[in-house]
Amino acid sequence: MAGLQDVSIILVRPRIPENIGSTVRVAANFGISSVILVRDKMPNRKRMAKTATHNTSDLLETMPCYASLPEALQDFNLVVGTTARRGRQRFAERSPKQVMEWLRPQMEKNRVAILFGPEDSGLSNDDLKLCQITSAIPTDNFSSLNLAQAVAIHCYELFQTMVHEPKATIPNPTMANSRELESMYASLEEALFEIDFLNEEEQQRKMGNLRNFFARRGLESRDTQLIRSICRKVLFHRTGSYEGSGE
Repeated sequence: MAGLQDVSIILVRPRIPENIGSTVRVAANFGISSVILVRDKMPNRKRMAKTATHNTSDLLETMPCYASLPEALQDFNLVVGTTARRGRQRFAERSPKQVMEWLRPQMEKNRVAILFGPEDSGLSNDDLKLCQITSAIPTDNFSSLNLAQAVAIHCYELFQTMVHEPKATIPNPTMANSRELESMYASLEEALFEIDFLNEEEQQRKMGNLRNFFARRGLESRDTQLIRSICRKVLFHRTGSYEGSGE
């Protein structure tokens, strides 16, 4: 379906090749042809093919595999993390339907990644800090969905918004991609340490709060450039020079 060509399912450290094949099959059923792996090496293709279909064999053959999640995400503008866990440092999760309704008007100019974690543990806090929004599937006090089932629910809800929601007459702007955001956060963290706003004990909590703050509002590329410029000025006035990080 038109509009889904810039949507990718990203499987982070999946353990079972058959689950990957099932995910590719599910995604293709709902018009998503891009599945990306984050793993130390490509899994056994024959095992993946067992649960896929003949029509998705080309997707399995061309499926990218990255060694790290930041590398896989660097060109994506909108990143959704899926999770069943709760925690003080995590976003307030929304349902898949709510997340896809949030995504729909922004899809015209932005690349979208939907992340799913390992079967046994899900996405880590370090994985989730790279996301702008998180999605949790509501269940009746028991959460035992397998990977392909979780992917199917999210793909279905996205497909439904594409079918039933009218195309936005004025698309939302292109948002900063993950590479730009992470460079901005590196500069911001450096500047905040320099002015003693951050210390080692509070670094994780405060940076997590700042990430949540910016994610709720959304940043364009020019916004990240402005914040990095401010950080450079702060560092220059404090140290007289700026080496910089995260270029």
